[in-house]
Amino acid sequence: MDKKSLRIVYMGTPEFAVASLEALVEGGYNVVGVVTMPDKAVGRHGSVLQASPVKQYAVAHGLKVMQPERLKDPCFLEELKELKADLQIVVAFRMLPEVVWSMPPMGTFNAHASLLPKYRGAAPINWAIIRGERETGMTTFMLKHEIDTGDIIEQVHVPIFENDNAGTLHDRLMTLSASLVTETVDKIIEGTLTTRPQSNEEATDAPKIFRETCRIDWNRSSCEVYNFIRGLSPYPGAWTILGDKVLKVFETEICEGNGEAPGTVFSDGKKMLVFTANDGALSIKTLQMEGKKRMNVEEFLRGTKI
Repeated sequence: MDKKSLRIVYMGTPEFAVASLEALVEGGYNVVGVVTMPDKAVGRHGSVLQASPVKQYAVAHGLKVMQPERLKDPCFLEELKELKADLQIVVAFRMLPEVVWSMPPMGTFNAHASLLPKYRGAAPINWAIIRGERETGMTTFMLKHEIDTGDIIEQVHVPIFENDNAGTLHDRLMTLSASLVTETVDKIIEGTLTTRPQSNEEATDAPKIFRETCRIDWNRSSCEVYNFIRGLSPYPGAWTILGDKVLKVFETEICEGNGEAPGTVFSDGKKMLVFTANDGALSIKTLQMEGKKRMNVEEFLRGTKI
């Protein structure tokens, strides 16, 4: 079997998943179907349906697209079975039921944006930065019942730089995921694939991030707050309250405090806006006030009195 005869079904939704699909298509691999989320209602009244980035790419390249509301829907399962896939690949999708991941004879593998067993869960990129990690990576692994626990196939290590945020790290990992996915498929084709089990004792979680998760706790150290803000930048954005409005903070620098209580705000009214943390302070560089556009601190202070 070669890459033109190996029948692949690809599953993914966001921009992160497009890079790997593109690598497979441009590399001449035989992608017989793409599974992605249903179109999302957007606009003031939800009257406009927006296709996922993966669907947009798939449609543009003439690939068969499936968008099941429920992954156990009998009609979807029959349609999937008819594709006679040898292998399924999952990148940034949703948890699959066993009836789906066990369907192809060569199994289903996932590409996950962490060095498993670290950061199992929905938001590995964000949590690796928030918790001050100096390194992360990409892992391909075979799916099994418990989420992100399957046997590891391949891993690639990536440094996390001090000025990285979730956006810059996302883009580096997205590029690396594409080559890791094709390398994993090549090993399956060549029959050289080996796996190793994960250690549950070394596992850490990367749970889904909600709005309240993103609120800044100024009682933490300045380093912890700095990591928290960049781990949520540019999306969904860490936030705090200034006056009576929500202020999203995207970029900061650690600086000396003035001895005031955590959460105290001081400014020169021109170029400096500083929040006190537990052991120092953070100078805000890029921010967005509720109801306003994102801007740098100088723009903000020209129109706002602190």
